[in-house]
Amino acid sequence: MRYQIVPVTPFSQNCTLLWCEKTMQAAIVDPGGDLPQIYAAVEAAGIDVKMVLLTHGHIDHAAASRDCADHYSVKIIGPHKDDAPLLAGLPKQAQMFGMPETQPVEPDQWLTEGDKVQVGDIELQVYHTPGHAPGHVIFFDESSRIGQMGDVLFAGSIGRTDLPGGNHQQLLDTIANKIWRLGDDVTFIPGHGPTGTLGQERATNPFVGQGAQG
Repeated sequence: MRYQIVPVTPFSQNCTLLWCEKTMQAAIVDPGGDLPQIYAAVEAAGIDVKMVLLTHGHIDHAAASRDCADHYSVKIIGPHKDDAPLLAGLPKQAQMFGMPETQPVEPDQWLTEGDKVQVGDIELQVYHTPGHAPGHVIFFDESSRIGQMGDVLFAGSIGRTDLPGGNHQQLLDTIANKIWRLGDDVTFIPGHGPTGTLGQERATNPFVGQGAQG
């Protein structure tokens, strides 16, 4: 699997293009805005967009998802249905954060723990990872050992839990019981900031790493 990060919105959210090198079929993950930049990256990569994937329903990840899906005549897949209130409340989120007016989003398909999403020859495993948002999901490719983490884990930090639906202990449990178990060698793509490895975060992350377990 190959990927390219396209930072979008004033929050520098990592919209990610994921694609199968054999078939060049692709998914766009979390197109929160700045669609011309995303479209240009797709064209430059020469990939064939087959779906839009959402990790969760916050505005910087989901606001432009319907327009993006309509542009490519594809479906929006994910997140978990527990994020339905967030996606329905996107107009209120836009007002809260001073972002352009947007419309509610309803995915074409909700996801749940254990689902699999096929992108060309790539099989993405779906994990329900609440804490930052109730219906947050991540996408993991076992063959390439790459995980799309959304706002669960960052390089040196974790997702905020002070927004509606956030739960700090739930996020800590998600990371301990699901994320770490993927393996130290996994490269993760966060929703913001640089990529990293789970091993590095397990060793050094001040919130959930070994030094934080006292």
